[in-house]
Amino acid sequence: MVREFKLPDVGEGLTEAEIVSWLVEEGDRVSEDQPVAEVETDKAVVEVPAPVNGTVREILAEEGEMVPVGTVIITFDVDGEKEEIEADAETEAEQEAETSAEPADADADADTETGGRTFAAPSTRRLARELEVDIEAVEGSGPGGRITEGDVRAAAEAADADAESEPETAGSTATDATESAVRAVDEDEAGEDVQPAEAADRDRTLAAPATRKLADEEGIDIDSVPTDRTRDGEPFVTPAEIDAYAEAQKRAQAADAEAVSAGSEAGADRGTAGAAGEDERIPYRGIRRTIGQQMERSKSTVPHATHHDEVDVTALVEARGRLKDRAEERGSDLSYMPFVIKAVVAGLREYPILNSQLDEENEEIVLRGEYNVGVATATDAGLMVPVVESADRKGLLEIADEMNELIGKARDRSISPDEMRGGTFSITNFGAIGGEYANPIINYPETAILGLGAIKEKPRVVDGEIVPRHVMTMSLAVDHRVVDGADAAQFVNTVKEHLRSPELLLLE
Repeated sequence: MVREFKLPDVGEGLTEAEIVSWLVEEGDRVSEDQPVAEVETDKAVVEVPAPVNGTVREILAEEGEMVPVGTVIITFDVDGEKEEIEADAETEAEQEAETSAEPADADADADTETGGRTFAAPSTRRLARELEVDIEAVEGSGPGGRITEGDVRAAAEAADADAESEPETAGSTATDATESAVRAVDEDEAGEDVQPAEAADRDRTLAAPATRKLADEEGIDIDSVPTDRTRDGEPFVTPAEIDAYAEAQKRAQAADAEAVSAGSEAGADRGTAGAAGEDERIPYRGIRRTIGQQMERSKSTVPHATHHDEVDVTALVEARGRLKDRAEERGSDLSYMPFVIKAVVAGLREYPILNSQLDEENEEIVLRGEYNVGVATATDAGLMVPVVESADRKGLLEIADEMNELIGKARDRSISPDEMRGGTFSITNFGAIGGEYANPIINYPETAILGLGAIKEKPRVVDGEIVPRHVMTMSLAVDHRVVDGADAAQFVNTVKEHLRSPELLLLE
């Protein structure tokens, strides 16, 4: 039996995902739960497992393609069960409704499959569907009999050639329509102005579903495509006519662009201008788009108020220096962040209003009973916030180990969505790249985020003398609907107290 596998919702509320890479090829044997693909959701990159034991029959989505949830992305031949082939009844019904009098056996070949396996890339199969070519009947010229796009196009051209020998209702052929579409382009060779192929102007055009899809992909109004074909007295357009019309339009537009470019260059010759670099376009989707949407929602929903301060962390620097080697002997990398997390928990215990969320629908402020601290992490895909859960019940080394593991998974994009959910408060360390103060954006629906500046040696007055001290700056942003400025300042004072005297963290 052929088992279709649809893209599942691998994240809460997911509507689409990008196919990052296929881990199998058509014809490969797979076992149940074996990863077959990597997909990027709006949270992370996750592996998609095979649902059965069997053989990969067909891969239906390309790497880099955005696929809606519920779309069939791969099919399998299941072990130990008889293969069953089902006709695409929906497509057939749609095609019959559009073409009305189309011969009943027109798609007969498309509804059956040969007993052998057909090897072709997803892009080749898509092209075959667009050109209405039965890929099972195409002889492959690639390695191992693999069907190439050239094989599909050759089959489509052969089918068009066969159609030329058959009488058409209006006494013309597809080739005639194609020639009429590109005639304007040929005029360029005679030195005349290049014009797009003359568009038709119809209210109704018959075409197969694949042909309409091709027109949509090319950005072509199917009612404007020239054709002399008819079906039941109505104009009927083929894929070849779509291709010819689109090509004519593109070549005409290219000629226009060349003319404009030539005019611009001539103008540049008359003046002084430097060579401009080319723009680069980066897809705004996946994790990057989610980050942007989250930031936009937070900034547009939450009235931010930011409190800036600094703290003398000389004693913390010394304590961490004494403990770092001992931590390494136990296999832990002890940075300053675990100390800060424990100090933040102390502040949240004393001022729980900062460990809260605003339930706008029920008009309630929810004081969270857990202390789940998110640590903002810079990655190639953008800023992610892994969450250290129950930080109040963990020691420094336990926090360090868990945090480092989560940060590593975020940076190699193997972190799961669950590991970035449930945060009650966030910390961002912009000082890692040298900054001192910032206005961090709250990780909505939390109500506060603490930004850490770089630790720098600065002159300070101690016991009446100017001495060098290690100083760290802090920027606390709060949701001013929930947190007052006084609470924000007192919370920061508590955090400062624990960082100035790190032995207090032993009590946490």
